[in-house]
Amino acid sequence: MKETAYHNPVLLKETVDGLAIIPDGVYVDVTFGGGGHSKEILKRLGPTGKLFAFDQDQDALSNTMDDDRFTLINENFRFIKRFLRFHGVKKVDGILGDFGVSSHQFDVAERGFSTRFEADLDMRMNQNGKLSAYHVVNEYEESDLRTMFLQYGELRNAPKLARVIVGERKANPIKTSVELKEVLKTFLPKHKEHKILAQIYQAIRIEVNQEIEALKEFLIQTVELLDSKGRISLISYHSLEDRLVKRFIRSGMFEGEPEKDIYGNISVPFKKVGGLLIPDSKEIKENNRARSAKLRIGEKI
Repeated sequence: MKETAYHNPVLLKETVDGLAIIPDGVYVDVTFGGGGHSKEILKRLGPTGKLFAFDQDQDALSNTMDDDRFTLINENFRFIKRFLRFHGVKKVDGILGDFGVSSHQFDVAERGFSTRFEADLDMRMNQNGKLSAYHVVNEYEESDLRTMFLQYGELRNAPKLARVIVGERKANPIKTSVELKEVLKTFLPKHKEHKILAQIYQAIRIEVNQEIEALKEFLIQTVELLDSKGRISLISYHSLEDRLVKRFIRSGMFEGEPEKDIYGNISVPFKKVGGLLIPDSKEIKENNRARSAKLRIGEKI
């Protein structure tokens, strides 16, 4: 039987406070995981409030809650609008997201997310997904690997990493985390091994799960889904994700700046609520996953 323990939710109070919950409102937790944030939302909802949660990971289904106000949807949050409509929901009062990998996914060796274990190259958040880390490492063109390591891993030696992988896999496929580490050992000096491996794994994982594309699709849909004064409360762990969230809250765009009208005014969907929130030293000590968390809150105008 799989270990299905989930660790403490990150920035629990701050993230749920950010939603400014109204007791009879409709809310969405798009990254259910162990259900920590969802439980806190339900505590603040009245008997007529509703909470919908999304998680594409089958393992998360074991954490579902027996509450008439709660519905868990086993899908990627990039399809949020489609599946909420299926449940008759067109408008919501708040959306919470805690992106990245759950502690549980890191801790289950066979999922292949962690550098700590020997495992097949997998890294799929949706275990039914067709694209795995094995396919990325063994079948991607050198140029695609290079771009992936540079953009998602922020690795300056991305061209060398890609070249070595492509050269080595010609002889034998790279099947496991240990084999990948062996192939790249030249780039893993002892004092930096864990940090560099984490960046390599992060890049592959983001590609496997199409995390940046999913985040963009999700953010665009929040504009239509949220009622006036509805809130988004979103935690990111990677600078690329955080930049997308920050820019979208500020301008409703991912690139460029919104156009001004003849009076110099711009039309944006959100207003920023407060500043950037990060965990304090106590939370980071208790939950190492929190160390790179960044919380941003926006309110629909």
